[in-house]
Amino acid sequence: MKTKWDYTNLADAYLKRPAYSEAAIEAMLDVAKVGLNGKICDVGAGAAHLTRLLAAHGHEIKAIEPNDAMRANGIKRTSAFPNVKWEEGTGEQTGEENQFFDLVTFGSSFNVCDRNKALYEAARILVRKGWFACMWNHRNLEDEIQMRIETIIRDRISNYSYGSRREDQTSVIEKSQLFGPVIHLSSKINHLQKVSDCIDAWRSHATLERQAGSSFKAVIDEIQAFLTSLNTETIRVPYFTKIWLAQLR
Repeated sequence: MKTKWDYTNLADAYLKRPAYSEAAIEAMLDVAKVGLNGKICDVGAGAAHLTRLLAAHGHEIKAIEPNDAMRANGIKRTSAFPNVKWEEGTGEQTGEENQFFDLVTFGSSFNVCDRNKALYEAARILVRKGWFACMWNHRNLEDEIQMRIETIIRDRISNYSYGSRREDQTSVIEKSQLFGPVIHLSSKINHLQKVSDCIDAWRSHATLERQAGSSFKAVIDEIQAFLTSLNTETIRVPYFTKIWLAQLR
C-alpha cells in the first residue's frame, strides 16, 4: 500500500531501532486492564517493536501496517507468536470491524496519521470503555553524545523540527471529545547499542530524511564520523518511553 509517508527504503534500518520500555508497556496494560487473551490492534506496527512486547503478554494482536517492506519484516519478527496476525491498513482506515478491540495502540505511528481521523477510527473499532494509546521513544537530548548529534543536525538544518512526535498529545486527544482524561506514562530506558547499529538506526530516521532532503547522506556521514571517533564498539543511548493513554467515553 502506498501512503504519503513511504518507509520502503528505511524498512531494514528500522530493525536496529530500540525497543520500548517494558515497564512502560506493563503499566499501560495494567491501567487499561487488558486481561489475558485481550484483543489489541497495533496500528502502524512497522517492524514489530511494540507488537512483540504486546504479544509476549499473551494477548490477541492484530498488527496493521501499510508499507509492504515494513510489514514483511514485522511478520518475520513475530513468526514465533501464533497470537499475532498482520493486515494491510492505515491509522485512518484499519479495515477492522466495529467495537472489537480492548486497546488500540500507535507505536511511533500516530504522528504520521491524520491524528483526528485516526482517533475516530480507533474509537470505531474499540469496545465500549476500550482504550487508546500512542507512544514514542524520545532520546534524552541532555546526554552528552546525543547533544553532539543534535548539534550536527542543526548545523546543517537550522530549522530542524521533530514535529508532532515530540509534542504533548493531550490536547489533540481531548479536542476529539471521544475519550476521557488523558493519562501520561513515562519510563526511562537505557539501550546499550553497537555503534554500527546506532548508525543504522539513524539511517531509518524518516523525520530527519524528509527535512534534510539531499543533505541526508551528509548528515548521516557526519554522525557516523562522530560516533566512530569515540573509539568504542558500543555506546549507551538513554531514552524515555512516553505514552499517552485515554479511555473511550
